[in-house]
Amino acid sequence: MTVSGAAVGGGGRAFLSLALGVSLLKCLLIPAYYSTDFEVHRNWLAITHSLPVSQWYYEATSEWTLDYPPFFAWFEYALSHIAKVFDPEMLNIQNLNYASPRTVLFQRFSVIFTDVLFIYAVYECCKCIEGKKAGKELTEKPTFILSVLLLWNFGLLIVDHIHFQYNGFLFGLMLLSIARLFQKRHLEGAFLFAILLHFKHIYLYVAPAYGIYLLRSYCFTADKPGGSVRWSSFSFLRLIALGFIVCFVSALSLGPFIAMNVGICTKTDSNGAPTLMSQLSNSMNQLPQVISRLFPFKRGLCHAYWAPNFWALYNALDKMLSIIGLKCNLLDPKKIAKASMTSGLVQQFQHVVLPSVTPLAALICTMIAMLPSVFCLWFKPQGPRGFLRCLIVCALSSFMFGWHVHEKAILLAILPMSLLSVGKPQDAAIYLLLTTAGHYSLFPLLFTAPGTFTGFLLSPE
Repeated sequence: MTVSGAAVGGGGRAFLSLALGVSLLKCLLIPAYYSTDFEVHRNWLAITHSLPVSQWYYEATSEWTLDYPPFFAWFEYALSHIAKVFDPEMLNIQNLNYASPRTVLFQRFSVIFTDVLFIYAVYECCKCIEGKKAGKELTEKPTFILSVLLLWNFGLLIVDHIHFQYNGFLFGLMLLSIARLFQKRHLEGAFLFAILLHFKHIYLYVAPAYGIYLLRSYCFTADKPGGSVRWSSFSFLRLIALGFIVCFVSALSLGPFIAMNVGICTKTDSNGAPTLMSQLSNSMNQLPQVISRLFPFKRGLCHAYWAPNFWALYNALDKMLSIIGLKCNLLDPKKIAKASMTSGLVQQFQHVVLPSVTPLAALICTMIAMLPSVFCLWFKPQGPRGFLRCLIVCALSSFMFGWHVHEKAILLAILPMSLLSVGKPQDAAIYLLLTTAGHYSLFPLLFTAPGTFTGFLLSPE
């Protein structure tokens, strides 16, 4: 399942050239258009630098409040100490929409430098693919093709280095965890994925694939001759090891927000000091606040830019039926909100004709779509490649049926699919279709004329 170190080393110069080349391209994109996400991350720098930890998830001067897990907040905190060398004014919470040239330079370079983790993860993934059918030419080698597909991924380039986000190093954590599972270093893979979840919770979408695979292939150490699980091979110690990793990482991330006092005293003793019960009550206020920021269900079923999924078709059908109902005098125009779901706003709305969708309904649809691949991973395990297929199906299921899905979430399926595409022609055909449709759906992010032109130049499709 793995190529030899010599094989990877033989293409080492080519890999370094690809990595250096794409890094230089990222530098050329520094002056490019950036979205409101640029201000989002500048504001998070200011919040984490200027306020005590207890106020990070309460601060609301800007509409772009902190809504990523604590590890990412600490990441912003670390960056803020470098940012003050470039321009201290970017760390002022009151400086909304602040974008001095030094601020732009710092934030762009922070994305480029953190992509080093992504580059390393791609290198590790190249060790995990089959190299038996490699051609004589460098461009025919699976490791070279995979390096190009991942390092020069069109979606990552426009989302991170034009639109502006920090997906590169996050996907680096995911790819590195996948590589560790391919290398049968299960605990390392689990540890990396647990860390990833506390950096960005969107990766919960693929958690079922990780959970089932680790339980089936790590906690159960043997199979019956027919391939079914041998229940007697279950290792309780291995399950404890996995549980310890999850609890340890979660404690590091969420523990401070459970333990700290938010500084709001509701009851005092005769000396004016907060009572023990008051301190405990106030400290426990932190965790619900963090969770409410991470899962803001009031933002509505669809994002401002609709992801091309099932709910986009559902909304379009409801709109068509409402128009027909109005023309046929079957609906009261006074009771219909105008352009509520097509206004570009992030908000809740009620469907006019079709039943309105709740977060629970979206979750149920997502889980139903995931079940076949999860069952297959349990009952017909195919090793790491089977896990990878399940992960991709989980990512696509959540993209198609999830609540408030961003168009950028398609990368959660495209990048892992790259590893399969270099193995079999059937997978390569699926990858071509997925990347063409998925990357095309990202073009609304490049709504300026120069941005659209740049996007067409970068797109391989």
